[in-house]
Amino acid sequence: MKKLFLLTTLIFINFISAQTDARIYDIIDAISSERIQTDVTKLVSFGTRHTLSDTLSETRGIGASRRWIKSEFEKISSDCQNCLEVFYQNNLVKKGENSRITKDVWVNNVVAIQRGTKYPNRFIIMSGDIDSRVSDANNYTSDAPGANDNASGMAGTMEAARVLSNYSFESSIIYVGLSGEEQGLFGGKGLAKYAKEKGWDIIGIFNNDMIGNIKGVDGIISNTDFRIFSEPTPPTETERERAMRRFYGGEVDGISRQLARYVHKNVQTYMPEMNPIMVYRLDRFGRGGHHRPFNDEGFAGIRIMEAHENYTQQHQDIRTENGIAYGDVLAHVNFEYAKKLTAVNAINLASLAWAPPAPKKVAIGGIVEASAKLEWENVPGAKGYKIYWRDTTSPTWDHSRYIENTTSFTLEGIVIDNFFFGVSSVGENGHESVVTFPNSIIQSDH
Repeated sequence: MKKLFLLTTLIFINFISAQTDARIYDIIDAISSERIQTDVTKLVSFGTRHTLSDTLSETRGIGASRRWIKSEFEKISSDCQNCLEVFYQNNLVKKGENSRITKDVWVNNVVAIQRGTKYPNRFIIMSGDIDSRVSDANNYTSDAPGANDNASGMAGTMEAARVLSNYSFESSIIYVGLSGEEQGLFGGKGLAKYAKEKGWDIIGIFNNDMIGNIKGVDGIISNTDFRIFSEPTPPTETERERAMRRFYGGEVDGISRQLARYVHKNVQTYMPEMNPIMVYRLDRFGRGGHHRPFNDEGFAGIRIMEAHENYTQQHQDIRTENGIAYGDVLAHVNFEYAKKLTAVNAINLASLAWAPPAPKKVAIGGIVEASAKLEWENVPGAKGYKIYWRDTTSPTWDHSRYIENTTSFTLEGIVIDNFFFGVSSVGENGHESVVTFPNSIIQSDH
């Protein structure tokens, strides 16, 4: 009888730990590769979307393309009873701000906000880039189709809006087309500054830059691998925070890295066929993306993109040379793969927007003791909390304990010196916040 009880208990525990939200699978199934293909094709049809290109034509240039994107967001909003706030957020960039700005230009971002029911000023953002370029960054007249870089990310953002607009969330979601990326990340800089001025509480930004190519210049072909780039710690950390890291750790536990771990874990739960690769770097070597301006302002931000790039199809004049077809054209985009990475974004947008906020303050103690102690501030709306820990060399949170009705806990027998720790909040629906790494020491500690 005792053995039967233990077996039943284990089955129950395993069942609880394996529980998932069926709505997340519905979201995955609703993403359409056909709609993504239609949108990428339309974006390519504008000829060039260079930041300095024509703004008056209805059929060619950056002006026509951003007006079309705005009209699509407005159609989505109309279909969901005006659930999206759609507007341009713009910034004037003056000639000479860098070598790629050869004339004064308005950099216009297209923003669509789906307001949360409980936390309307708390946002998770998905972005794609509107603009494109050829070999010469200052050539704004030649055809620059930008099919993969970055019509794929822009189309994915629009598709995520179509699908998620059918749901209601506690926190707000922003879908945005950012401009001026190729000229110096000006769209991201403008929106990040705007967010700061507006006092937006930003959970993080998913920057989608090239999500449609499966054949790398290295010869590897994969429609399941993708990369998540994240910086280790915010550039805005204080000298005190930097000094604390020397003694207590946290070199790889900044807010962007926690966001990357969240996406990694969620994908492994709901899309186990995919292989998320966490890259411990702000971006590719010596290169940049539109999450960086948000990082610069102290917000969490990551880059989600294909794992195997083909440089003959990026920033290239359309031509054939030595038998190699150069150019970022439609033929190189795998729309089923773009669908998968769009789903990666959508399920994480939904999970975070359905979750309560993360604990803001987490304190840790247990110096020269056999147990680790954690304390944190209560999070309104949280049913419980999850304490996570991992080996100091592990990239992922490998152990956890769920607790309720308390804002402090002692992990008996877990020596603080041998692990890193964190705490997330858990809602009634089971969705979790991002993990908060300890940011203070329990005062009564040794």
